[in-house]
Amino acid sequence: MLLPLLLACSPVPSAPAPAPGAPASTTAAAESMPPVAAPGPPPEGRPAPARLVAIGDLHGDLEAALAVFRLAGLVDDGGAWSGGAAWLVQTGDITDRGPDSRGVIALLRRLQGEARAAGGEVVPLLGNHEVMNLTGDWRYVSPADLASYGGEAVRKAAFAPTGDDGAWLVAQDAVARVGSTVFVHGGVDERWSRLGVRGLNATIRAALLGQGPKDVLGPDGPLWNRAYVLSDPTTACAELGRALTSLGAARMVVGHTTQEDGRIGERCGGQLWAIDTGISAHYGTHLAALEIRAERVSPLYPSP
Repeated sequence: MLLPLLLACSPVPSAPAPAPGAPASTTAAAESMPPVAAPGPPPEGRPAPARLVAIGDLHGDLEAALAVFRLAGLVDDGGAWSGGAAWLVQTGDITDRGPDSRGVIALLRRLQGEARAAGGEVVPLLGNHEVMNLTGDWRYVSPADLASYGGEAVRKAAFAPTGDDGAWLVAQDAVARVGSTVFVHGGVDERWSRLGVRGLNATIRAALLGQGPKDVLGPDGPLWNRAYVLSDPTTACAELGRALTSLGAARMVVGHTTQEDGRIGERCGGQLWAIDTGISAHYGTHLAALEIRAERVSPLYPSP
């Protein structure tokens, strides 16, 4: 079992503290082509595609995002979708830490349209850092990230629920089930699993808009929970099994808790896969992706 790094994501949010300004970063690679109008999340419970790739936390690092997408054969050298009918599920935390949340968001928004036009799908899920940004907690926004938007006021407007990036984020799901696999940023425990995927997404979206229970966004909610990765395996795997039964799935793929050795973690006899390997430069640029083909699950890494 791999040893997780406890400082993978930030502690449970408290008071927000906006970051100061700094020189602007570039988003040229993400914006080299006109943006395509992003479709909404695909329907739930879709049959598994012939090829699905899951990728973990990107944390505002556009260069690393493009590199890991190329590693997985999903984009070409120019950053355009080249994955054909493949599906990409990105398990959240595309913002904060790095210099270019704006560029990573623009990339995913564009690829959503390009992939669907080619018969594939791009499914970006919410992580705890997206929720932090949407709710005004900017403790982990870098100065360069702030400047890439043109300053604090412009970034604040962009991340408002009716802002350009904010409205897009609120429209994304937090949990997805594709074939027999559930994807989520932190982990869906037994309690929350009883809502089902559709119920969970509706509850999280309502909470984001101030209309639902706040504890779904808290430390034991699906965006923050680390128990399946960090807890004693006997207890964790038993609860995971019950949650998977409720969700109608065979396995769960999570991000959020960075694996210290930069390798994808596996627990509970393959029922849990931890894919936050520290892809961004902030965590060491450990590129990795998880490929699922016909129920065969395989980690992908750069050639030695």
